[in-house]
Amino acid sequence: MTSIGEALINELRALGVDTVFGIPGVHTVELYRGLAASGIRHITPRHEQGAGFMADGYARASGKPGVAFVITGPGLTNTLTPMAQARADSIPILVVSGVNGTATLGKGMGHLHELPDQYALASSVALVSEHVATPEELGPALNKVFRPFGSGRPGPTHIQIPLDVAALPYTGKAEVKAPEAALPDDKVIAEAAMRLAAAEKPLILAGGGAKRAGGALKNLAERIDAPVVQTVNARGVLFGHPLGVPASPSLKAIRTLIEEADLVLALGTELGPTDYDMYATGAMAKMTDLVRVDRCAEQLARHAAEIAIQGDVNTIVPALLGALPPGIKHTGGAARAERARIAALAEIGPDYRAHVQILEALRTAVPGSLMVGDSAQPIYAGNLYYDHDRAGGWFNAATGYGALGYGIPAAIGASVADPQARVICLSGDGGAQFSLPEVMAAVDEDLPVTFVIWNNHGYREIASAMQDAGVEVVGCDPTPPDFAATAKSFGIPHAHCAAVPGDVAAAMTSAARHPGPSMIEIVAPRFVPAKDTRHEKSEL
Repeated sequence: MTSIGEALINELRALGVDTVFGIPGVHTVELYRGLAASGIRHITPRHEQGAGFMADGYARASGKPGVAFVITGPGLTNTLTPMAQARADSIPILVVSGVNGTATLGKGMGHLHELPDQYALASSVALVSEHVATPEELGPALNKVFRPFGSGRPGPTHIQIPLDVAALPYTGKAEVKAPEAALPDDKVIAEAAMRLAAAEKPLILAGGGAKRAGGALKNLAERIDAPVVQTVNARGVLFGHPLGVPASPSLKAIRTLIEEADLVLALGTELGPTDYDMYATGAMAKMTDLVRVDRCAEQLARHAAEIAIQGDVNTIVPALLGALPPGIKHTGGAARAERARIAALAEIGPDYRAHVQILEALRTAVPGSLMVGDSAQPIYAGNLYYDHDRAGGWFNAATGYGALGYGIPAAIGASVADPQARVICLSGDGGAQFSLPEVMAAVDEDLPVTFVIWNNHGYREIASAMQDAGVEVVGCDPTPPDFAATAKSFGIPHAHCAAVPGDVAAAMTSAARHPGPSMIEIVAPRFVPAKDTRHEKSEL
């Protein structure tokens, strides 16, 4: 007789799930009953937060939902941070958790891992949270938690199964149905194409929803001679192309480019402040004749547009391309893009330009890599200006929800999804300490991940912000571990190098020769707060 736990595994397999990230516990034993025989790969992180971030990295690299298995109580609460990050960045992950026995729920009797209302807690972050109370509810619950992955805005979903329910016999068939994607209106497509053809200075804004649009986006940009500004999650989609602008739309130079356009085509971008107003000016660049394409109707409703098209960018861009009339004559798109690139690179300043050179050295040393980041100085610089050589190959947690500790586990998840690629994980010494034990998961799986630690002995970005605000710098200098000794304890190669492009490239080239995980420690200058002389002056 098949149990509910076994049926869950069978249905996940049927839905294309080939990997789960999780830490088994007494509250999820029944969910693991059928796992070993299912063919689904199990990756064991060192913390449930790591499981969630691994699922996130897996989803970004594969394009498929990442799945995490966690226990009730602390397992679920530890996963809420990755769920929030995934929601902010529209990443499809499914968290499967146990929950205490049905008769105990909400009673406050002090059972192990008890929460007042775990379902409500998960529902506050998940797009959909489902509680399976009977065998008959498994199929409908799976339909509901998988639906956002195929239509609308993706994000985290959650399903929980009580201890006493997971072991019950299951004789039915879940019959999970693939969601139907919204089909665009041909008249709307035709009107949008007409506007694109008539515009003299069109511009394309490409968000994370456009990162897999590839050749169609390139062809569209070339047909209408439009510069393509790429937000963080779209970097690499037009690598090295004359029309590509791999720079943040928060920069003045890019805002000017946007405001000079007489038509803006926004593809798969939520127009959120961490991309478009990171300096908190309170306003985004003004957009003339805005045409928006997004999978989510609610997202489309948040910003007024001349034309709003609900649908997947991968479908809509070819449709727009096919509807364009022949003989479109535009001039100057490449020149506008070049002026914006030059101005944006100048705008970020000498320190960040030096960081961008480090990123370019890493990219050149290992072409086609996945570069996964945490909140570290080079990542901040790259989010402002950096062109990666692989679409979807640059992502990090320094935008959106902005969770520290993301880089290491997300890089592991990305490597599981694409084991043929070298994954470069770039993390600061502060952020690395949030999730450093997860490196051992890469060791267990012998993954080709190089963990690059940007060691400036503290939280430089925060220290700079405190100093700029006139606040005495406190708490920004946590002592980092001896990373060489740490790498040795992990059993992986370690190399030091200076924050110089040539040295970084040499260290990365050497590390990439090692088939499994490795570590590079870039020794960066420490942050030394400027001396506050206001008190001294007051005594004179």
